[in-house]
Amino acid sequence: MTRTNDAPAGERQKINGIEQPDLLGVHERYAESHRQRFNMAGYAAPKLSTVRVGIIGLGNRGPGHLRTLVQIEGVEIRGLCDKNPDKVEAALKYVENTDHSPVLYTGGEDEWKKLCDQPDIDLVFVTTPFYLHALMSICAMKQGKHVASEVPAAATLEECWQLVQTAEETRRHLMMLENYSYMPFHLLTINMARQGFFGEVVHGDGAYNTSKMSNNFGKTVYSDMWWLRQYAGRRGNIYPTHGLGPICQIMGINRGDRLDYLVSVESNDFMMAKRAGELAETDPDFAEFVGLEYRGNINTTVIRTVQGRTIMLQHDGTTPSPHNLIHGIHGTQGAALYDPDPPRISKGDHRWVKPEEFAALEEKYTPEIYRRMGAAARSSGHGGSDMLMDWHLIDCLRNGLPLDQDVYDAAAWSSIVPLSQWSVLNRSNSIDIPDFTAGAWETNPHNMDIELANGGITTKIMPVTATPPGPDDKLARQWQRDHNGDVEKSTK
Repeated sequence: MTRTNDAPAGERQKINGIEQPDLLGVHERYAESHRQRFNMAGYAAPKLSTVRVGIIGLGNRGPGHLRTLVQIEGVEIRGLCDKNPDKVEAALKYVENTDHSPVLYTGGEDEWKKLCDQPDIDLVFVTTPFYLHALMSICAMKQGKHVASEVPAAATLEECWQLVQTAEETRRHLMMLENYSYMPFHLLTINMARQGFFGEVVHGDGAYNTSKMSNNFGKTVYSDMWWLRQYAGRRGNIYPTHGLGPICQIMGINRGDRLDYLVSVESNDFMMAKRAGELAETDPDFAEFVGLEYRGNINTTVIRTVQGRTIMLQHDGTTPSPHNLIHGIHGTQGAALYDPDPPRISKGDHRWVKPEEFAALEEKYTPEIYRRMGAAARSSGHGGSDMLMDWHLIDCLRNGLPLDQDVYDAAAWSSIVPLSQWSVLNRSNSIDIPDFTAGAWETNPHNMDIELANGGITTKIMPVTATPPGPDDKLARQWQRDHNGDVEKSTK
């Protein structure tokens, strides 16, 4: 690989005085040495009539998954872990007056390892800060567990490769919990693309643009203000998968096409350093954040695929602009756009269809997974996508079916975090995206069985019972606020 505009050896780029990894060296090493041990694409693990679950991390996303999992038939919650005892205590409210009796792990930084060692667990949910996801996922897979990891699944390029190698060696699933692929409009457009509505998909726009300033500078939202530390310690798109995942499903990435290379450009920071200084004037807890350089306020990354498609990803976690996921699909015969509201579809005649025609297209192309399970899932977070995702994960494991997302998806989508940083630090030069499938992308079968053609569908969702307020309620309320209180945003 050409080291265009790379810093000389021994003089690699630094962020706040910390030297960054030799990313091109990691890239080259794995490209030369990696050989696929076993193809996890389309892999169906032996059936699990009961899926015994452990959850690591109970701060924000963990309780949300716990709340959905206790409603899914055939699930037993066997272990709960968080280093903070108060988080474990709060999560226990979700299993009160149920048959679940989890072993509890808390009070230490390494308690999660004990949950991974627990023999009566089949599936580990990893919902900790993202820079811990790969470490914990790899440990769990090596202990014989399947893993469901929150996003992104890895923080470094080395970790992306390690996830792939561990999954192949152990033949354990690693599914990244990219829930935005299960949102109603996103499911609709995935099915429309597969049915040929858009013709050849040429380009996709995706984003996660929503201000997290109050959360990141809040002292109680994230443990040890870890997200604020990430904004100080990283550059590039540090949260790419919500925009990227659904587009990759539409384009068949890792299944007939793959991500080839990217360029990434980033604004300066005009807000975070200033806020840190203002807060430090009255609160000494913010003194350590003064004088640091922060990630730019808006990052834009452009990806080209091997088949010549393009993807634009944005991440804006600071400006007070309205919440915007974009999710724009551009094809040779049609187009779709989710944000800004309302969602829209075009039949290729240079205009958006009117509401009544939108409704007819929605009726025609809504996939079977939403027709069957949408109503039961609607009360869960993110417009029902959390329940749809967790339900189908459990149903596939119980029926011995391939999962909707595999380790190659997790690695490719997560690799945008370190690769976009490299590009930003190197004057937005291009950098290759590894082929984590080792060439198998050309023949891999489609995943994400949204039409439920593989069968299964034997797992029930139990009726919602009275649930006490949980530690993730603030994030759930924020999501509803950003979507005008409409958890099933559409033009209906």
